[in-house]
This record gives sequence, C-alpha cells and structure tokens, in this order.
Amino acid sequence: MPPKPRDLLPDLSPWRSSRDFRLMWCAGAVTVFGSFLTFVALPLQLKELTNSTVAVGALGAVELVPLVIFGLYGGALADAVDRRKLIVWSEAALGLVALCLLLNSLLPHPLIWPLYLAAALSSALAGIQRPALDALVPRIVPHDQLPAAAALNALRWQFGAIVGPALAGLLLAYAGVRAAYAVDAATFALSVVLGYRLRPAPPAHDADRPSLRGILEGARYAWSRKELLGTYAVDIAATLFAFPIAVFPFLADDLDAPWALGLMYAALPFGSLLVSATGGWTGRVHRHGRAVAFSAMCWGAAMAVAGWMTNVWLLLFFLTVAGGCDMVSGIFRSTMWNQTIPDELRGRLAGIELLSYSIGPQAGQVRSGGMAALTSVRTSVWSGGLACLAAVGLLALSLPKLMSYDARTDPHAHRVRTLRSAASPPAGEVTEAR
Repeated sequence: MPPKPRDLLPDLSPWRSSRDFRLMWCAGAVTVFGSFLTFVALPLQLKELTNSTVAVGALGAVELVPLVIFGLYGGALADAVDRRKLIVWSEAALGLVALCLLLNSLLPHPLIWPLYLAAALSSALAGIQRPALDALVPRIVPHDQLPAAAALNALRWQFGAIVGPALAGLLLAYAGVRAAYAVDAATFALSVVLGYRLRPAPPAHDADRPSLRGILEGARYAWSRKELLGTYAVDIAATLFAFPIAVFPFLADDLDAPWALGLMYAALPFGSLLVSATGGWTGRVHRHGRAVAFSAMCWGAAMAVAGWMTNVWLLLFFLTVAGGCDMVSGIFRSTMWNQTIPDELRGRLAGIELLSYSIGPQAGQVRSGGMAALTSVRTSVWSGGLACLAAVGLLALSLPKLMSYDARTDPHAHRVRTLRSAASPPAGEVTEAR
C-alpha cells in the first residue's frame, strides 16, 4: 500500500507510551548539544596551542583505543548492573571531564596534556555508557514501537549535530573556549538530573559479574546470528570505503569554495535529519535486512556521484542524499538489534555494535586521507563510493540470512516479542490515554 500523508511525519508513539523514553530523550538532547560544543572547542584549542595538524589529528587515535576497550567492557557491565545507575554515574563523570577542561582553560597558560587526557576519558566513558543507553530502549519502549524510537533518537542526534557546531562557532568566536566548556558542564548537570528521574533498570536476577567470559559469550551469540553479523559488516564496509570527511577541507579548496566547508559537514546530518523527521513509514517495513543493504549501497552510490561533481551545490545535494541513505540503514540496523536480541545479552551486543559503527568511520578517514595523498581528493571520494557499492553488494550476495530476514517471521524476533507480551509492563513504561 502507498504511504499515507501521516506516514511521512515522525511517529511519536514512544513519546506517548513511555515516560522514561521522554526523560531519556530529553536528557540525551541536552547532552548532545553540550558535547558538540566541546567537539568543536577541543580541537580548536589544541590548534591554537600547538598550531600543528599532527597534534590535532592525534585526537582521533587517542579516542579510538579507549572506545574499543571500554565499549566491550561497558557492554558486559550493562548486563550486570542497574542500567539507570550506570547511565547517571557515567554522565556525571563526563560532566567532571568538561569541568576539568574549563579549569585548564582558565590557567594563564593552558596545558596540552589535559586535552588529550580529557579526550581519552570522554571516549572511555562514552564506551561504558552507550551500551547501557542502547540496552535500556527495548526495556522501556513497546516492541512494535522500536523503529519509531530509533528514528526519534536519531532525530535528536542529528538536530544536535547541525545546531551544536553552528552555535559553537558563534560562541567560540565571541566568548572563547572557556564559555563552550562551561556550557557543556552545565548541560551534563541538567542531564544527570533528568537521568536520575528514570526508574531503576536492574539486571536479570541470575546475571553474572562483568568478565571476559561474559564478553566472549556475547561474541559467540553474535557469531551464531549471521543476520546480525551482516548488519555489522555492512556498516563497517560503508563507512570504511565511503566516509571521506577527512578530505572535506581539501575538497572545498578543490572546488574553490572554502566557504562551503561547514555546509559539507552539515550536509550528512541534514540528510539524516530529513529521513528521521519523515520516518513514520519505517514501521511499515518488515524486511529490515534488505533495507539495510540497499540503503548502504545507495549511500556508496551517492558518495561516488558527489565525488564527480564540479558544482558545489550539486556536491552538497548528493552529500545530503548520502546522509539520508545512511539514516535509513541506521534505523533498520537498530531495529533488528533491538527486536531480536534477548535482554540478558542486550548490553554485551550493544558493546559490539558500538565498535561496528565507531571503527568504520575512524578507519574510513584514514583510508580517504591516504587515497587522496596517493591519487587526488576527488578520486578518493568517488572511488570510495564505488568500493562501498561493490563491497555491500558482495555482502548481500554472501549473506542470505540478512537478505531473507523478516521481522514478522524471524524466530528470534518472535521469541522476544512473546516474552515482552507475556511479561508485566516493564519498569519505566507508562501508557497514557491521549
């Protein structure tokens, strides 16, 4: 059936049905806004202190290792402790990191090493917190509303990714990095208050303590689910080959349009925002594996076309298209994960998911920069898009379980749906008549 007009509007059913989802969404929106202030301020301050591109680029390496280590540990931790407490305490710790950055910026001669330490600590704390956040959603949102919840969470992030850096530029220009760090610390304080109002989310009564054995158990489960492995592989392939943001400054120079650099960075989240804001149709899709693969191939194709464009406005258009395709893939990856993974393994699998969508972009920046050095900036962009298209196409051919996945008939989705239906209303879920 063709989509109805209301299907092109955001599905707000998770907002109406779950008090805890509203609280978590608002807390996340506040945090995202503040975090993007520091996201812009930290490399800017490092540039001002060192005037070195190598020093600024090293932030990525400093952040990656803690994310890998603590992402896996955070996943195991999310299955073993109260997820609300884990979220709130890690949020408070992130606020302290922002406060330390503020104190360092107030010194007559700010130190450099605290900037790297803050980046590493923030990455480690995000690795600990993110699996708990992801694992909490299926517990507080009704099973059939998980696609809508994924779209609304993405909408929150995209709004922050567009508005946050724009406002950060103004704040840094007129008030400096101190003001950015101060606002970020204040947003963490507010999000802690909101997070504290969440209802407790204790682990299963027979949950084990976090351990390497538990992490390996989660990895074995993921390996047994070839359709889940397919979502990880598709995401890594898409971002490894077609995530060229590292060469955007050079691409802007190549187009003789340095003024468009900010628009290039904003185009991807803007495209994602358009999909999230019109995401009511996502609940009508059931073959999520095909949607993941097809949208990832469209992402690669859009990137390839963007690399061929000599007109800056056409380039921005195809970057926007690519961002929208990435959002479609992200919504259905998240839906597959949340609708089929048992609650007792949700945290550990969320840790693995965190690695799948974090390592790819980091490696993709290295690939795009290296390819640009060997060939040219344009070649780096369009060849990466074509490589993504080919890699995802091969994965689709070699992973039949991914392509045949259907949420209506999948046994794992049926099991989780049955358990949710048989259980009493989960903690944090409040149904309201509207």
